[in-house]
This record gives sequence, C-alpha cells and structure tokens, in this order.
Amino acid sequence: MTAALPTMPAGTSPAADQAPVPARRRRRRVLLGAGAALVALLGGYTAWSNTHPVRLTTSIEIEASSDEVWQVLTDLPAYPQWNPFMTSIEVTSQGHRLEEGATLRNVMHDRTGDSVFTPEVLTLEPGRELRWLGRMGPGWIADGEHRFVIEEIGDGRVRLTQSEAFTGVAVPFAKGKLRTDTLPQFRAMNEALARRVEAVGRE
Repeated sequence: MTAALPTMPAGTSPAADQAPVPARRRRRRVLLGAGAALVALLGGYTAWSNTHPVRLTTSIEIEASSDEVWQVLTDLPAYPQWNPFMTSIEVTSQGHRLEEGATLRNVMHDRTGDSVFTPEVLTLEPGRELRWLGRMGPGWIADGEHRFVIEEIGDGRVRLTQSEAFTGVAVPFAKGKLRTDTLPQFRAMNEALARRVEAVGRE
C-alpha cells in the first residue's frame, strides 16, 4: 500500500514559502548599502566644505598711523555714525569689554537687508589685528572668520586688509551672493573707515 502524501493548500509550494526571505534580505542589504553610501557622501562633502573656504579679501591704504586706524576700528559705539556695512557692534559678554573671548552682537547690512550675528573675538592685537568667528547653526552649516589686519607700509601710511573665510556645507551654495552682495560692503567699509580716520585726525 502506498502511503498518502500530505496535502498542501492549493496554489502553494515549499519554494513559495522560502522565496520572500532571501528577497527581504537582498532589499535590506541594498538599503543599508545605499544608506552607508549616502552617509559617506555627506561626510565627505562636509569635510571638503570645511577645508575649502570661500575667501573674501579687500585692502585700502590710509594716510595715518596704525594706532589712529586702530582707534577708529575699535570704537564700536561710533559705528552707526559712519559704517555702511557693520552698522552696529556691541559687546554683549560679561564686562562689556572688547577683548579676546568676548561675544559680540553684529548687525551687518548689504543690499538684501540686515543680518545679525553673534561672533566670538579670537584675536585682539592693538594696532595690528582684530579677528572674530561667527557661526550659523551648530558649526558645520556656515562659519565665518572675519579679520582686520593693519600693516605699516612707510611714509606715514598703513594698509588695512579686511577679509573673511567662510566654511560649512551651506557656503558653496552662497558663493555667488557673498561675492556680489558682501564683498562690495567690505570695500565700502574700508573706504568709510579711511574717511573717518582722516576726519578724526583733523579734529
């Protein structure tokens, strides 16, 4: 007598029960691989954007001493009277003194309107250099390191160089705006500062 085979529901087979498992595993591997590739791509882009800054630089020669230029540059309460770019800068940290480690509140103006930043002073060398760092977001979105450097060039003249290095993932997308909107304001401030130094010297 032949033994009866076990019956199976119509439309099913052993292979049909097992096929979805490998398929799910393949999909999972594909998704994990795509996720890892995306993370690597974003990580690489973030690293690249933070090691390839966008730089804005402009200089002007001023017939004055480095101390005279420094006095105007660091007389922050007077900025609204003459500065077309940094229309207001206040020291907001404890003590309200302009010093290394101080926090500022800067109102910057360009043709698109006003922006407010709260940078930290990194360098304060009287008569030579003022430098601060401003951040947008957690630090990897957009950072701006702003510098003023004063150099004696002889014959009672100095060269004032204003520059900023921008880094972060959002910066490459704003490169055009920085060059068309922000850089002209650097030049405008330099020229206004030179006029201010000359005016103060005549007082």
